[in-house]
Amino acid sequence: MDDLIPANHPARVVVKVVETLDLSGFGENIKAREGVAGRDTTDPGLLVALWLYGCIRGVGAARELARRCKEVVPFRWLCGGVSVSHRVLSEFRTGHGDALDNLFAQIVTVLVDKGVVKVSRISQDGTRVRVGAGAASFRSEARLQQLLAEVQQHIAELKKQVEEPVFGEKQKADRAAQQLRRAQDRMERLQQALAQIPDIKQHLEEAAKKAGNGKSGEKIRNKTPRASTTDAEARVMKMANGGFNPAVNVQLATDTESRAIVGVEVSQEGSDSANLSAPMRQQVEERTGGKVEQHLIDGGYLKLEDIEKAHEQGVELYVPPKPARNENKKGHELDLKPGDSDAIKAWKQRMGSDAGKEIYKQRGSTSETVNADLRHNRGLQQIAVRGIAKATCVVLWCAIAYNFVHFWSELLS
Repeated sequence: MDDLIPANHPARVVVKVVETLDLSGFGENIKAREGVAGRDTTDPGLLVALWLYGCIRGVGAARELARRCKEVVPFRWLCGGVSVSHRVLSEFRTGHGDALDNLFAQIVTVLVDKGVVKVSRISQDGTRVRVGAGAASFRSEARLQQLLAEVQQHIAELKKQVEEPVFGEKQKADRAAQQLRRAQDRMERLQQALAQIPDIKQHLEEAAKKAGNGKSGEKIRNKTPRASTTDAEARVMKMANGGFNPAVNVQLATDTESRAIVGVEVSQEGSDSANLSAPMRQQVEERTGGKVEQHLIDGGYLKLEDIEKAHEQGVELYVPPKPARNENKKGHELDLKPGDSDAIKAWKQRMGSDAGKEIYKQRGSTSETVNADLRHNRGLQQIAVRGIAKATCVVLWCAIAYNFVHFWSELLS
């Protein structure tokens, strides 16, 4: 088995790095059964190595990874004769959120301790990633209530068939038990969708209030709140191609000097302006123990209150102004005004200076390249799992793989 791949193969490097990491969090739910010889569990170190190497090779699905474990030599070498099913791989991928977050933090901490990564200047950007929910799965509150009543009635009928089977019709009772499990799963998803309706209503009300009394505000007020019966936490967002699809907003923070990913957040917010910059700074500082002094963000994040808050925290926020609507004022967005606070004055002077413009150029050369790498090389083209927690796990795997590819020599030194 050891002769399947050469001595310098990347799969061997993956194993060497994984062996240096603390994986105890992945094994906390592994327990022995008293008095019973239970089935041996799959080593968490093996599953971490498989998913890490899979993401490096752009594998984004458990079934595809399971297939490669049987047919592709490097994956077979990693398994070392141990069989893994797609179900085991799938459950492991999204079932250890805290341990996975800790794994990401370990790698970032190692890079910071070695002086490879510095977080004094970070760049943040968001990318909307398509999820598995279909457009037709979004239903209004009234329709969700109707579907829930129907499925509850169906469950009551199936329970009767299971609990009181007709003599000699065991096979029919078994089929009813299978249908009952599927119906209960559907009921749970309908209840989750209904639980999201109040939040969606509030979001629409805030958006309408912000848009004002014009046509845009009226259009938002006429929208019917809808939630998905497939993925209740998914939201319809405007995508990079100009269309609208069910998606999540993946926020990434990158160190501009090394281009390492140092922060990950998955959000339901379709707009980057929804107070996403301050929490990311806090996350990066908690992970690394460093102080963010300069924060580069896209114009979509611009909120004057965020500039004020960053100024109070001693952070220089680099964000371009929104284009003026009045033709006569275009090109004068950074002109100082009598009512400007100290924070706004400092921001305008910063963004209008030649030094500020040079610094801001680093945002595109870091965040844009990182987003492209995760999409095209790490399998982050579509997230098929349901829910923000599981989607965050998928993004963390991709971020860990990205940092590994670019800094594996530092991780081993």
